[in-house]
Amino acid sequence: MGFGLFVSMLVLSFFLKPLSFQQQNTDGYFVSEFFKKMGLPPSSQIYNSSVHFCSWRGVFCDASKEQVIELGASGLGLSGTIPDTTIGKLTKLQILDLSNNRITGLPSDLWSLGSLKILNLSLNQISGSLPNNIGNFGLLQSIDLSSNNLSGEIPESITSLVSLQELRLDRNRFEQSIPIGILGCESLVHIDLSSNRLNGSLPDGFFAAFPKLKTLNLAGNEIYGRGSDFLELKSITTLNISGNLFQDSVIEIFKEPLEVIDLSRNQFQGHISQVQLNTSYNWSHLVYLDLSENQLNGELFHNLNQARNLKHLNLAFNRFTRQEFPQIEMLSSLEYLNLSKTSLIGQVPAAVSRLSNLHTLDISDNHLIGQIPLLSVKNLQVLDVSINNMSGDIPVSLLEKLPWMERFNFSYNNLTLCASEITPETLQSSFYGSLNSCPIAANPSLFKRRSTRHNKGLNLALVLTLSMVCLLAALLFLAFGCRRKTSMWAVKQTAWKEEQNISGPFSFQTDSTTWVADVKQATSVQVVIFEKPLLNITFADLLSATSNFDRGTLLAEGKFGPVYRGFLPGGIHVAVKVLVHGSTLTDQEAARELEYLGRIKHPNLVPLTGYCLAGDQRIAIYDYMENGNLQNLLHDLPLGVQTTDDWSTDTWEEDDNNGIQNVGSGGLLTTWRFRHKIALGTARALAFLHHGCSPPIIHIDIKASSVYLDYNLEPRLSDFGLAKIFGNDLDEISHGSPGYVPPEFFKLENESPTPKSDVYCFGIVLFELITGKKPIGDDYPEEKESTLVSWVRELVRKNKGSVAIDPKIRETGPEEQMVEALKIGYLCTADLPSKRPSMQQIVGLLKDMEPSGNQ
Repeated sequence: MGFGLFVSMLVLSFFLKPLSFQQQNTDGYFVSEFFKKMGLPPSSQIYNSSVHFCSWRGVFCDASKEQVIELGASGLGLSGTIPDTTIGKLTKLQILDLSNNRITGLPSDLWSLGSLKILNLSLNQISGSLPNNIGNFGLLQSIDLSSNNLSGEIPESITSLVSLQELRLDRNRFEQSIPIGILGCESLVHIDLSSNRLNGSLPDGFFAAFPKLKTLNLAGNEIYGRGSDFLELKSITTLNISGNLFQDSVIEIFKEPLEVIDLSRNQFQGHISQVQLNTSYNWSHLVYLDLSENQLNGELFHNLNQARNLKHLNLAFNRFTRQEFPQIEMLSSLEYLNLSKTSLIGQVPAAVSRLSNLHTLDISDNHLIGQIPLLSVKNLQVLDVSINNMSGDIPVSLLEKLPWMERFNFSYNNLTLCASEITPETLQSSFYGSLNSCPIAANPSLFKRRSTRHNKGLNLALVLTLSMVCLLAALLFLAFGCRRKTSMWAVKQTAWKEEQNISGPFSFQTDSTTWVADVKQATSVQVVIFEKPLLNITFADLLSATSNFDRGTLLAEGKFGPVYRGFLPGGIHVAVKVLVHGSTLTDQEAARELEYLGRIKHPNLVPLTGYCLAGDQRIAIYDYMENGNLQNLLHDLPLGVQTTDDWSTDTWEEDDNNGIQNVGSGGLLTTWRFRHKIALGTARALAFLHHGCSPPIIHIDIKASSVYLDYNLEPRLSDFGLAKIFGNDLDEISHGSPGYVPPEFFKLENESPTPKSDVYCFGIVLFELITGKKPIGDDYPEEKESTLVSWVRELVRKNKGSVAIDPKIRETGPEEQMVEALKIGYLCTADLPSKRPSMQQIVGLLKDMEPSGNQ
């Protein structure tokens, strides 16, 4: 068969599928019944009987357009119990997302969906127990049942979920102990069982059973155990067991270089200083450490200065030995420090002022003496020095900062307050018991709540006398001091001017642009975090998280603007994208668009975590993608590496479970199976944007650098929907990036992007995956001054597609599959948009050639 005839038949087969879904016992009928019985009328425009069911929002089908492989109905207001003989009959269903609805019960035939790989029922009202039938999901990779009302035991049949990588059962009412059956889920990477009613101990060999486990969250249960239970920690980077009943030593937990450690509110005992003897622990990895509310004793860490990346440190409420304030001046990244009730004595060292990123400092309930040091107040939001024996004046810079702080407490010290603007209520709540004298306070009512041991009249007379003295001193100061200031005053003035940097506007520079955040006070501009609305995070926290948007935290500079890496309060690891081109939308319009984008969830999209409107700048905050983007992995050296010698010894190799095992950076994309996985995942993300969102979202800027890999090495598409944030001021953004611009934009002026524009760009990314070459400026054999598109299309037309295959993957899979994938790219890059297939059709084609497990 000639290639032209092949293409024609292929295209015809896409568009001439019969509308068989109207018949009973078809997938179209089952999906239609599901929406109807869950309270969605046809007028909702979610499903429309006049079009094929595979075109309905959130419905994705296989190549035959007869069977549903993915159903996404998140946030549609579905309510009640899912009836039988609806979605439980979708025998080929692989992805089911019904999160954020009002579903109260599940159908009995749900558990017969043996092809299911991803199940998300979070944020519903599902009650009752989880049946043993969950073991029927032998191919399941991710299950999220968080934020429901499920109760009873976690079933032992979970042991059958041998492919499971993500288990989220948090915020339910599960009881009893963690079942031993969980040890059969050897592929687990993320486990979250927090905020339940679990008790008992961890199953024997718990950590040894999960060689790939990265994050474990058991917080807020009643699980008991010992530090020795953690001897077999292997790959975990985030451990949260706060609010449980663990006891004994914590030494074993510090055997591996974790990034986040939260052991708070347990019963751990022993000398914390013994951790220092564990020389194998690499402190440089540590970002978040919370050991508060335990029974630890001994001396504090002496080697904390090795933890140069530490941002959060909480050792409060333990039984440490009386000791001097620890040396922490080298922890330049520290943002949160809580040493409350840790038996500290002596003075607070002046070196604490070097911690310029600090937003919370709590050293209350200790035995500290001396003066409050001249703290850096640039980012300070919480300060508690109460219940100590500190003396002297409260620094002027702190008093000036108080109106903008969230919380402060100077009570029960021997401090001197020199400010007349403090209200009686503030005096009572934050300064009570701290006032030796008040040299410039003239209002005796400020003191009426102080100790009544002395006669009130005597107190009044004393205060009036002090006030007169203060007034005379002030006049003398004005007469002489204004003309010749003392050196101490000059120092205080200089320090205060330095602290005024928290006021805007703020200007930042990268290699390609300069951008300005025109805000008056960094602490007054709120940052919205969607899943943690109670967190009070401001633009000041963004400054702190990115070291004032320092170039050292810069990840990339894209078409929309620079991207920075950072840790927000609570250890939230984020990528911060600044949309430097401005916007014609009002703040309210931009916020509405960003809120909408934050609700869009798909396993192959990078989640939008939150946003900030800083003057004219719109700042998008994403989950941080640990494994970089396709551009870096396919064409460039890993980020931050300067020579190939630095990474040439690293490798990626296959395993028997999911095909990829992370053991370095170098050979990540050396298998056809993994490159196909990236192509299929990216296609699914685009299909969801085009067909699963109403109105459809056109990405506009699909390219290799917008495809990322997450913890599980799953492809995730970033930057979706950002173009709309710019309103009518799109300029060149609407025309794509160099090498990815569809031909219609060259031929027609003012051509608007369409879903078929995205299809063209996806075709180029598909060519990159198969050939390993860049879209422009690469070496294309037998061609001169060409592009990747023209080179590959010419080879496919001549039935020589195999010539273009990247030698790195040629022997790792069937060559005919790679050639077929090039033909799909050929269809995507047709000159006329009408000749290009839809992303739904592309998903079906790629799915049909999915490599088997041994390829």
